[in-house]
Amino acid sequence: MAKILVVDDQRNMRASLALMLQEAGYEVEEAEDGRSAFDLVDADTFELVLTDLKMGPTSGINVLRHVKEVAPATEVIVMTAYGTIESAVEAMRLGAYDYVQKPFSEQELLMKVQKAVEKRRLAGEVSVLAAEFRERYHFENIIGRSQAVRDVLGRIIRIAPTDATVLITGESGTGKELVARAIHANSRRADRPFVTVNCAAISETLLESELFGHVRGAFTGAISARKGLFEEASGGTFFFDEIIETSPSFQAKLLRAIQEGEIRRLGDSKNLHVDVRIIAATNQIPKDAIVAGRFRQDLYYRLNVARFMLPPLRERREDIPMLVEFFLKKFTEKMGRRAVLSDAALNYLKNYDFPGNVRELENMIEQGVALVENGVVSQEAILPPETSVAETDRSRDGRILQEVIDEAERNAIESALREADGNRSRAAELLGLSSTTLWRKAKRLGIE
Repeated sequence: MAKILVVDDQRNMRASLALMLQEAGYEVEEAEDGRSAFDLVDADTFELVLTDLKMGPTSGINVLRHVKEVAPATEVIVMTAYGTIESAVEAMRLGAYDYVQKPFSEQELLMKVQKAVEKRRLAGEVSVLAAEFRERYHFENIIGRSQAVRDVLGRIIRIAPTDATVLITGESGTGKELVARAIHANSRRADRPFVTVNCAAISETLLESELFGHVRGAFTGAISARKGLFEEASGGTFFFDEIIETSPSFQAKLLRAIQEGEIRRLGDSKNLHVDVRIIAATNQIPKDAIVAGRFRQDLYYRLNVARFMLPPLRERREDIPMLVEFFLKKFTEKMGRRAVLSDAALNYLKNYDFPGNVRELENMIEQGVALVENGVVSQEAILPPETSVAETDRSRDGRILQEVIDEAERNAIESALREADGNRSRAAELLGLSSTTLWRKAKRLGIE
């Protein structure tokens, strides 16, 4: 049962509000003025404070300020009379969740109260994850209450203390590196280095030199010997992102390093022992890559000791409100602003398919906070610059907009492939994409 504090210096108004809220199932305390409200907020915990703005000598604005100082997580709704909308807007800037203008209907007020309490509870769940799990398991930004997220967290707790190699699969933006870091943080190697390398972003020769090191004269420009990242990470964890983007020859060397615990610097004739836990990730389907001859089957089985399959955000929509609250808090603190999401914006996000997953949601919220007006992030503020609200309103689930984007991407990819005579690497160059991104988009769009 949510606990609500009603603050109003008019006895009849205060009593009728308290009765209305009690009948709706809430536990209610009453304060006859601002000073009484201060004492109650200092002594007890409330999910919501409902306060009148015009009170003397302590105004509702002062009540709001005190609540946010003493209990920042408590939501505040201010009640304002006709002609004082400017004061209500000022209250929103100071952190009020919403305002209601007198005279208001019972239905209108109860709807706003329900949403404010839900927001407070969501923030509380985020806080529980942040406080308990971060403190105990260092889970950092892994946010969600869906069964899928809980399953991932449970597997991390069980697998992290072992030295088993791990393979993490999932679409781009699903949080593969976050899971890898959480595994490292809960392992016996937590106080040793966590080294990450994006295999798709480095050429094969440079990748081998970076990872295994080289001796003097191993190649043009190698004027001195150099340790590789494997040696630097010894005793810790090595995270290979986009592992399938590596060449078969490199995969063979990596397989040896995993099996034997040994590496050989470029140009050297002797092996070096390394003690490194391997975690690899890919946004591709490993078995498809094996069939296509792009990924060694023996390496796949060596990596696939412990497997994490991260679901896309569209398959765990119940996590969207929590993620929205988490990112809102992150970016309002970073930018020094106060912001809440409008109902239209939140509904749009709940029904959007998120091809870019959690990373895309994070970017949308960051943009929304940057463009916030009067403390409210509108639907327009979270949309890409070229997208209008009218376009998104054509479909309740946002698929019309996605179809337009898909068609444009399909035409561009097919045109590039024709110009490159079917050469994927050349087509990726023409489009300014990595081969991995092109492969993923082509697969999603059904392009052979």
